[in-house]
Formats: sequence, structure tokens, C-alpha cells
Amino acid sequence: MSERLPSRFRIVPRDAAVRRRSTSFLFVLAWAGTLAAAWFIASHTAAPRLAQADAARVRAEKDLASVRGTLDSLKQRESTLARSDQISRAANAEVQDALAERDEEIAALRADVAFYERLVGSTSQRKGLGVHVAEFEPASGGTWRYQIMLTQTLNRGAISQGQMRFIVEGVRNGKLAAVAWDELHQQRSAPGQAYSFRYFQQLDGSVMLPPGFTPQRVKVTLHGDDDAAVEQAFDWKTATAAGGK
Repeated sequence: MSERLPSRFRIVPRDAAVRRRSTSFLFVLAWAGTLAAAWFIASHTAAPRLAQADAARVRAEKDLASVRGTLDSLKQRESTLARSDQISRAANAEVQDALAERDEEIAALRADVAFYERLVGSTSQRKGLGVHVAEFEPASGGTWRYQIMLTQTLNRGAISQGQMRFIVEGVRNGKLAAVAWDELHQQRSAPGQAYSFRYFQQLDGSVMLPPGFTPQRVKVTLHGDDDAAVEQAFDWKTATAAGGK
């Protein structure tokens, strides 16, 4: 008896196939309905919120732009005020310096007037050309700055003109010594210092004393244009003298 081979085909009842297709259709229909419902819910809930968020973003950008504009304006104003304050401070410093210079000039003029009043006052004794004071002060490089005041009240209308020289007397290496005008200026045939004034004049300059020399006295000589010479000696004195004219 021959054996039966299994068949590759299966006989399915018609009603079962119909039921299977109906189930698949219903599943697809339910899935589509779910998508439609989800879209409906999203369009009615998420869309308004998205519009509100977009409007809020626009307002925030406008507010940020306004704040940035205000900040830039404040920075510019701060820079302008700082520059104005700097200019005001510089101008004030210049004014203060100018006032200080004027105060110094006024003080010097007052000192000159006081000196002039003492010099030519009604009770003062009239004197010819002479040296009122000779003072020295140390300066840089081992030099000495001198200030020598010349006066003349005997002839109030005349102009005194000429040249001034001096020598410094003192001690060097334990012996008396004198340093002449040429040596004080460290040059041969050094010209005298010119003077020209009506009542008084202050002569300023610098000299160099030799090493190991101790000054004790200064001897000033005035050679006028009329060949008359005036010689006066003063003890060495270190101080700051007032200006003259």
C-alpha cells in the first residue's frame, strides 16, 4: 500500500477568511482613528500654546533689544561724563598751577616793593653803587649757586652799568688760599657778569670750588663803565636771597 504525500495546500473555510480580513480592516481603521484623534488633540491644544510661546519670544526679543539700546546709551553717557570730568580736572589743575604762579609772582613783587621802600624811603640814607648782600647755596654736581644783590640810591635817575666779579677766600690743605674768578668758572679770562639797573638788581650764577677748599669769605668787585671800581667783602653765607630788578 502506497504512502500518501502531505499536500502543500490547506483548505480554509470561507467564513474564517472573511473574519480575518474584517479583523485586519478594523485594526487599520482603529489605527487611523487614533492618528486622527491625536492630530485633533494636538491641533487644538499644542497649536495655541505654540502661538503663545512664539508671541512671548517676539516680546522677549523686543525687550532685549530695548535693554541693549538703553545699555549702549548709558555706556555712551558714562564715557562722555568721564571725558568731561577728565577735562574739568585737567582745566582745574591748570588753573590751580596758574594761580600758584601768580601768587609766587605777587609775593616776589611785594618783596621787591618792601625792599625798595626800605632802600629809598624818606628816612633811608642814600648810598652809591654797592653790594647789599652776597649769598651762596650748594647745587648739583658740586657747584655753588650764588645770589648777589647790587644797590644804588645816591643818584635816583642814573643807570648803573658795569661788570661784577668776585674771589672766594678760605683754607685749602691747612693754608689760607683764594680762588679767583677764572678758577671759579674753570676757564681763562672768564668775562665778568654784566649788570645794569636803576635802583637794585640781583645777579645769579654758578661757580665751582676746588676739592678740599673750605670757603670763609667772598670779595666782590664792581667795575663801572666810568672806570670806577667798588670792592666789598662778606663772610661766606649760605641762604636763598630774594630776586631783584
